[in-house]
Amino acid sequence: MKNEVMELARLLKSSKHVVVLTGAGMDTESNIPDFRGKEGWWKNRDPRTVATIDTFHENHSLFHQFYSMRLKMLEGIKPHRGHFILAELENKGMVQSIATQNVAGLHTMAGSRQVYELHGNIRNIRCNNCKHGAGVENFLEKETCQFCGKDALRPGVVLFGEMLPSEAWDGALRDIEKCDLLMVIGTSLEVYPVNQLPMLTKGKTVLINMEDRGSEGLFDLKIIGKAREVLEELHNTLEG
Repeated sequence: MKNEVMELARLLKSSKHVVVLTGAGMDTESNIPDFRGKEGWWKNRDPRTVATIDTFHENHSLFHQFYSMRLKMLEGIKPHRGHFILAELENKGMVQSIATQNVAGLHTMAGSRQVYELHGNIRNIRCNNCKHGAGVENFLEKETCQFCGKDALRPGVVLFGEMLPSEAWDGALRDIEKCDLLMVIGTSLEVYPVNQLPMLTKGKTVLINMEDRGSEGLFDLKIIGKAREVLEELHNTLEG
């Protein structure tokens, strides 16, 4: 891994516009489960069949149980060293923005400023009808919207069957199209349309992931390993 990290450090130093795209593998080292992974089944259900707008409307009790569990699991969760390293790289002008599929908000908690949350943020509770914000406790207590009173509250995440938030998507797309280095960290690239983003850059592409997803020809450099460990090695190389 050392030689690959040295090559990544060289690419970082020679690039003028760097974008980072992160997925579940970035946050799992903060003890957040990857619900799409092998251990991602919940109550013998595939979470992808629960995290849908149809389930919200047709089986709200199940929807509420699932997201209540996820919110409670985030209590006390903090960014790991890898999140802070990316924030440091942004502060030094070596990374311009982060686009993330993750919904826990750890990049922002670590100090990254230009973050595109492509799948929303689970902590941002809102009314499904009027979009007015509410608190996490309001959701956990199964309260309806205090403003319009017409619908239940929900986390501000993109459910299966919904469009991505246009502001975040447009910003990420704009940055990736003009970047000269795209670092893809901890994502299986299985979910559309985010899996199309690496194909849209004309710059160099680097994959950091626990396993090689077999995307032949898509990446100029692949580093197989845990996100935190690779980023710590990168930090040490840049500082050395």
